[in-house]
Amino acid sequence: MTFITDTFALAGRLIKHNLRSLDTIITVILMPIMMLLLMVYLFGGSIEIPGVSHAEYVNYVLPGILLMTIATGSAYTALRINTDKLSGMFDRFKSLPISKSAVLNGQAVASVIFMMTSTLIVLLVGFLIGFRSQANFAEWGLAILILMGFALAITWLSVPFALAAKSVDGASAFSYLVLILLFISSAFVPVTGMPKVIQAFAENQPVTHVIQAIRQLLTAQPIGNHGWIALAWIIVITLVSYIAGTQIYRHV
Repeated sequence: MTFITDTFALAGRLIKHNLRSLDTIITVILMPIMMLLLMVYLFGGSIEIPGVSHAEYVNYVLPGILLMTIATGSAYTALRINTDKLSGMFDRFKSLPISKSAVLNGQAVASVIFMMTSTLIVLLVGFLIGFRSQANFAEWGLAILILMGFALAITWLSVPFALAAKSVDGASAFSYLVLILLFISSAFVPVTGMPKVIQAFAENQPVTHVIQAIRQLLTAQPIGNHGWIALAWIIVITLVSYIAGTQIYRHV
C-alpha cells in the first residue's frame, strides 16, 4: 500500500505543476485544437480521400489529432523528469522514506492522467465541429484503451530520453520524434499516395497501426490486423522503455 500511496502522492505533485503552468496548457491542449481546426477548415476542403467527403474529413483526421495531443504532452513529461534530475530533486527523493519505484511511476501516472484529460477536451471540440461516431459502447471502450496504452507507452518512452538529456531543451525535444512519426503516417492523408519508400515505412510504423485501429473502431468498421499489431507495438515500447528508464534512473 505504501507503493500505491507514494505513487499517487508524487503524481498529485506533478498534476498541480501542470495545472499551474499556462505554457503547458497552451501547448498540450490549445495547440492540438488549433491543428484540428486548421486541418478541418483550411486544408480539409482541398484534401481528396476516396470514400471520405469534405464534411466527413473531421472523422478521418481526429484520431491523428488525439495522438498528437498525447505526443505534445510527452514533451512536458520529459521536461518535468529532466528538471527534477537537474535540480537535485531525485537525490532528495532517494533520501526520503518512500518507495523508490514510486518516483518514476508517479511521473507515469501523472502523465497519463494529464494526457487523457487533454485528449478528452480535444475530443469534445471534435464533436462541436462535426465529428460523429457510429461506434457502440464496446468499440468506444477499445478505442479508449488503445489511447491509454499509447499514452502509457509514450510516457515511458520519454523517461530514458529525459534522464539521459543534459538540458531541459534536449529532454523536451524528444516529442518531435513522435510528431515526425505522426506526419509520416495515415494521420492526415492515406499512405497510398506517398512515395513508395515513405509509404513502406508509413504502413509499418507503430503510429499508423494505432491510428488505423482507433479510426476503424470509431467508425464501427473491422480493425483487421491493426488492433493486435498496435497492441504488440504498445507492449514492446512500454516494456523496453520501462526497463531502460529504471536502469538509467538507478545511476542518476
